[in-house]
Amino acid sequence: MTRTLLFVTSFPPRECGIATFSQDLINAMEKSFSGKLEIEVCALLEAGKQLTYPNPQVTYTLNPFDIDSCVAFAHEVNANSKIDLVVFEHEFGLWGGEYGHNLLGMLSLLDKPFVIRFHTVLPYPDPKCTKVVSLISALAAKVLVMTKASARLLEEVYHVPASKVVHIPHGTHAQIVDDVDVLKKQYDVQGRTILSTFGLLSENKGIETGIKAMREIVKHEPDALYLILGKTHPVVYSHQGEKYREYLEQLVAEYGLEKNVRFINSYLSLNALLGYLSLTDIYLFTSKDPHQAVSGTFVYAMSAGCAVISTEFVQAKEMLDEHCGCLIDFNNHDQLAAAAIKLIANPELRNSMSLNAIEKTRSSIWENVALAHMGVISEVFAEDKPLLPNLPAPYLDHIDRLTTEFGMLQFSKYDTPDPESGYTLDDNARALISMCMYMKELQPSSFIYSLCRKYIDFIGYCQKPSGKFLNYVAIDGSFSDMNDEVNLEDANGRTIWALGYAMSNYKFLPFDILQDLNSIFRPCLKWLESLKSPRAIAFAIKGLYYFRQYRRSDITEDIVRTLAFRLQQAYNQEADGTWKWYESYLTYGNAVLPEAMIMAWQITGDDRYRKTAEDSMHFLWHKTCNNNHMKMISNKSWYHRTDVEIAEGGEQPIEVAYTMLALHSFYNITKDPSCLERSRLAFSWFLGNNHLKQLVYNPLTYGCYDGLETNNINQNQGAESTVCYLMGRLLMEEWNKHKYVTSKQDNSLEPARIGFN
Repeated sequence: MTRTLLFVTSFPPRECGIATFSQDLINAMEKSFSGKLEIEVCALLEAGKQLTYPNPQVTYTLNPFDIDSCVAFAHEVNANSKIDLVVFEHEFGLWGGEYGHNLLGMLSLLDKPFVIRFHTVLPYPDPKCTKVVSLISALAAKVLVMTKASARLLEEVYHVPASKVVHIPHGTHAQIVDDVDVLKKQYDVQGRTILSTFGLLSENKGIETGIKAMREIVKHEPDALYLILGKTHPVVYSHQGEKYREYLEQLVAEYGLEKNVRFINSYLSLNALLGYLSLTDIYLFTSKDPHQAVSGTFVYAMSAGCAVISTEFVQAKEMLDEHCGCLIDFNNHDQLAAAAIKLIANPELRNSMSLNAIEKTRSSIWENVALAHMGVISEVFAEDKPLLPNLPAPYLDHIDRLTTEFGMLQFSKYDTPDPESGYTLDDNARALISMCMYMKELQPSSFIYSLCRKYIDFIGYCQKPSGKFLNYVAIDGSFSDMNDEVNLEDANGRTIWALGYAMSNYKFLPFDILQDLNSIFRPCLKWLESLKSPRAIAFAIKGLYYFRQYRRSDITEDIVRTLAFRLQQAYNQEADGTWKWYESYLTYGNAVLPEAMIMAWQITGDDRYRKTAEDSMHFLWHKTCNNNHMKMISNKSWYHRTDVEIAEGGEQPIEVAYTMLALHSFYNITKDPSCLERSRLAFSWFLGNNHLKQLVYNPLTYGCYDGLETNNINQNQGAESTVCYLMGRLLMEEWNKHKYVTSKQDNSLEPARIGFN
């Protein structure tokens, strides 16, 4: 069902922070939920100004200082049957009447459900302010705020029920800058240490504090440059002209700082702003208002990786600590200078703060904020299932970044591949599978073939004369000591899966690639029956199942019979009336076990294997599907048969991908369409349908975060997580095809009962 939202807010081309905020939020929601959501805008008019709104989203305008206009607008919205929900952006200066009393009058007449966001929540309100805010909150379906402090104030001072208050942080833009020096040259600040501040100028910005601090800073760093970005606030300009800017310019001249302070007197585009923030070494936030709740420029600076020095306003006290910035007293240029000099002298500390600031703001990228708003909308309408974002395009940028001429690197530090982590056979085997899936679901290309050759060459490099494989390879190509310390059966079994799967896609592969795969695979047949590890056995069965789609032989069927019997014995030994599993605990890569058994049934026709496959898959699904979202087995603590519940945190993308792969194998063998529906539910874990309600997929890098912890996302984006995400995303192509065929047949997507229910 498509929902229509009406945002009532200031909106571009009006120049104000809330207008920019609203546009960014609406853009993010439309990008993530296009086709599922329609958004219209009522633009609030600015006193004494006539603006033209070229954006077709602006279907209404409203004079918020005219009570008659507010009343008429309420009646007009009530009469529009298309509008499902109204979203109000609230700031006291936006609305007429004492403390915005015009808004309250309008809301009292509105029949539509609405949510309201308070951009400012005053900590010490007088009785009139308390009454207006409390009454507005009482009428609202939900009240949104952007800081935890504001949420507490609404509950404790304004007595708004906690169940009605929702904290959604201010959204942030994220970008990757490969070469800051090139960017500095582009903006004509090459070779300079850059301090900056951004925003529409007004006296409460406290810019003079930064200028005064520069007197001391330039004594230690003569090349330091303070960029003051932004034009004078339009409201200030209409009353005072450029009085404040002229005062600041006189101050610069008085202190002889003309070469160290530069004014950028313009209303910056988003791209220009992000460019300036990306080249900034230290961001200065010098606001004089201790009650300011939130600042978009502040969080944008953190998201851009700036080390931040800020006065102690509300949001800064929540987000800044010694690991990502410095807090200073209001109007204290000496403290600011001391903090800046310390950071300039210590590039390592500055870099550490930059990385920590990025990590702290990644949960508030606009895509996550859009997701949180859709969660609120679902709550307002009491919908059983969350509305999920659209599928991202399956881009390979981070796959490419992780892949050297030798193979795929194992780890990343944040989004930067870490060569020191070396390589593993595991990652390159999975990478080969994902590239073959890409060819099958989308299309082959010379780029895909080149990646396949790299991964196959790496697998061949790891093969010993015995036909078995080593797993761990250092950056210099040597085999690390870990190969002697760790059982390598699983890695060997996983490689058989990769080789077999690649050969099953023989229709898409050049002849030379097939020859290489065959030459690596053939020596493996002599040792496969010696496998003992349940997962190694399962991976090997999968590999043989796929190999048989390329070339059947009696020997491969005999090996499958031997290995499947061994896996069945493990199941018989552990399973009972309530524990339908192959071991006494659930560990990692669990879904590969029932998947291997359904494949073994397909090859051998032994009905014992089908029953075991269905019973164990049913058991695993109901252990890991929790309240309509996936909760995977934690890598911090395995799930034992005596445990009551799965441990929190430590959820990894590999578990989601393997679950999806198993479900698709069940679908391909049994043709039960509900397997695809469950696979879709599993994939939604990547798109925010998880306990943190955050994306695990990274829309900036097109990689995937390494895990979902109890309270945060692991920001590293290594090979395993990125490849497993890509596998899941490519499997969704099959779901899309099924959806299209089903809708053409009966216009219904109701899932059937799955075989393992």
